[in-house]
Amino acid sequence: MKELDDITGIIVDAAVKIHKELGPGLLESVYEVLLVRELERRGLRLERQKCIQVEYDGVVFEEGFRADLMVEALVIVEVKSVERLAPVHGKRLLTYLRITKLPVGLLINFGAATLKEGLHRIVNNLPAASSPRLRVNQPPRIP
Repeated sequence: MKELDDITGIIVDAAVKIHKELGPGLLESVYEVLLVRELERRGLRLERQKCIQVEYDGVVFEEGFRADLMVEALVIVEVKSVERLAPVHGKRLLTYLRITKLPVGLLINFGAATLKEGLHRIVNNLPAASSPRLRVNQPPRIP
């Protein structure tokens, strides 16, 4: 199994490549399919539109939410194609990480003018990445 920083680095590199070649403006589903294809080419195992079970207080929801991508069973990737992310996007991904007990997720907004603006690494009880290539920007503030 690849190291967590290596996995997220590969995902970021693939997303940057797609965004550079196509730019913003396409549907989320288009970017999602292209990202899946690029990540599979790079040797990563992933699941698209993965249903995640949620249980709370004895109530089980077989399909509590759907993760856009689950990469190497370690990283959740949420794909957006909007002009500007809303605070709820980062909060939602953090909730997904808490429910699945996964350490890191990537919120990728292909609708941003540059992917540097649209890329956010959200962590769940994990120290900040030591690798400079993963310090794209500060994660969205999550109160």
